[in-house]
Amino acid sequence: MSTSESNSSYSLSSYCGWLSSWVSASRRTFSEARDASLLAIIHRHITELSRLRDAELLAASRQLWDGSKVNVLSDDLLSRSFALYSEAVRREYGFQLFDVQFLGGLSTLRREIAEMKTGEGKTFVGGLASYSIALRGNGVHFMTTNAYLAERDYTLVSPLLRRLGMSLGLISREQDPASKKAAYRCDVTYGPGYEFGFDYLRDQLAIQSGKLNTTNVQAQDGVNNEEKQNPSLIQTKHYAAIIDEADSVLIDEATTPLVLSGSADRPSLTPEPYRAADSLVKTLIEGNDYILDRKKHTANLTGHGLVKVNDQVGTDVRVGLRRPWVQYVENALKAQFFLLRDQQYIVRDAKIMLVDGNTGRVFDDRTWSSGLHQAVEAKESLTITEENASLATVSRQQYFQLYEHLCGMTGTASEAKSELKAVYRLSVTPIAPYRACQRIVYPLRCFSTSEAKWKAIADSIREIHETQRPILVGTPTIEASELIASRLTGLDFSLLNGKQDADEAAMIAMAGNRKAITIATNMAGRGTDIRLGTGVADLGGLHVIVTEPNDSTRVDRQLVGRASRQGDTGSCQTFLAADDRIIVEHAGWLARHIKRMADSRGEVNENLQSELLKIQARIERSDATHRQHMFSRQRWQEDAKAILAKS
Repeated sequence: MSTSESNSSYSLSSYCGWLSSWVSASRRTFSEARDASLLAIIHRHITELSRLRDAELLAASRQLWDGSKVNVLSDDLLSRSFALYSEAVRREYGFQLFDVQFLGGLSTLRREIAEMKTGEGKTFVGGLASYSIALRGNGVHFMTTNAYLAERDYTLVSPLLRRLGMSLGLISREQDPASKKAAYRCDVTYGPGYEFGFDYLRDQLAIQSGKLNTTNVQAQDGVNNEEKQNPSLIQTKHYAAIIDEADSVLIDEATTPLVLSGSADRPSLTPEPYRAADSLVKTLIEGNDYILDRKKHTANLTGHGLVKVNDQVGTDVRVGLRRPWVQYVENALKAQFFLLRDQQYIVRDAKIMLVDGNTGRVFDDRTWSSGLHQAVEAKESLTITEENASLATVSRQQYFQLYEHLCGMTGTASEAKSELKAVYRLSVTPIAPYRACQRIVYPLRCFSTSEAKWKAIADSIREIHETQRPILVGTPTIEASELIASRLTGLDFSLLNGKQDADEAAMIAMAGNRKAITIATNMAGRGTDIRLGTGVADLGGLHVIVTEPNDSTRVDRQLVGRASRQGDTGSCQTFLAADDRIIVEHAGWLARHIKRMADSRGEVNENLQSELLKIQARIERSDATHRQHMFSRQRWQEDAKAILAKS
């Protein structure tokens, strides 16, 4: 290529880049100007509505409702709906919505993820969006990360929407079918995201029992059209879904599909293979008989190991096999080395209960599949239960794509904006906070061993506690929360690690009081405000300690975001050890560097924050690729089923 051609190509490329940036900036400027105009109109309507009696406010809402059942709300209808909702908030709770909450509502109506900081009032933004979208007459599903938050948000929002003439429903796992069906027929239905997904799968089973050929997500048409013919259907509409903590629901939880299993909570008729495999793996030698991939959490027998385990399987064991004997042994290895008590599960009432790796919450209704749950039961010397049979399954990505209007809110979505766009066609819109953040971020502290790190954390807690500031200590596992708790002898603290889920919200809400020390698994209490006690702001506010970095920077941001809500004072600090899981599995080179540079106390006098961020970014990319492959694989399987069904 000649110099002139090269310059021409470079100029064209530069021009295209400039043009793209200019178009984006122009769109952003236009959107901001339109939003500013809408906000002014909303406030004018609010002034007018403040003079109405309650009955007149209800009449205004019903008039708006009757005239707005169209696919797209006009600016006039939108501004009036926002004003009506804000006035309902003022009459019910004594305050009006801030502009940032209106902007969050506008973002959700544009089918976006509104990124709003902790404490910005996302619960009321969710109600605002629910009301405005429900005016179209198609129903809204409002999804949260757990049952407690669903009930809390429903309780807060229901008097507002009922004041405006709308019906609200709440779904839960314990409901009978008739009550749940009634909840779905309301204008707005609240519930945990996974429960909506399981209800969809239950409907798929109902459709199949009616001998309809609708076994995949395309069966949604069957759900809508066949309700009268099949009255057992529960969930009949998928128009709009508003997702709170959207990154948790759409990204973190999307690593595993929703699987509806037949309940088999009874002793296994053939427990011998699981117990035999558990006994056998204790005699095997790593490197000789099996290979562990600690990064991928896999265990595979070597050629020597295959011969050894096949030689040692007895006739009585072979009789009860449901899969190849080798899989029992490899399950037992995985249970031994990668599924650890008080990390991936707890034992309660002689039962294995899974722990959510993202939130630290304990689930009493979930099990591992393909014999892995039974392998853990054998490891813990518990009664071996029957394996659950998978009745129906759908990936979360497939389920959420059923909705015509998908949107949500969260405090941390920017890091996942590419995946949200690619998978769900959702843009992320950051909403500036009502008050500027005043959080002080102290430098990352690195240590050569976990022992040195835990000692430093305990010393830091005691030092800050002397100032009477409240402290929130975030841990990645239940085991870690109990470990740091054991080092705080003589101090009063609250321990919140998934074993006390009934009191979770009340405990986390007290974490901002003077002298409070709260130890919690990373995401415990997510969605619950931590308000500062009297005089605490003058002391420096809440201090958050991250005891171990997470694979995702989003989870770390959610934790430190508990400090400095709504412009409060506050601070945070992260601790890292060379033998932390994230370093051992993903950055052996950094572990060696930390150990080499550590001083006599085991601490490194070097800021390794940038290296940590690079590691987390690499893990996030890998996890996103894994989710995409899982999604693509399931779509391929469903397409194959559809082709076979037609042949």
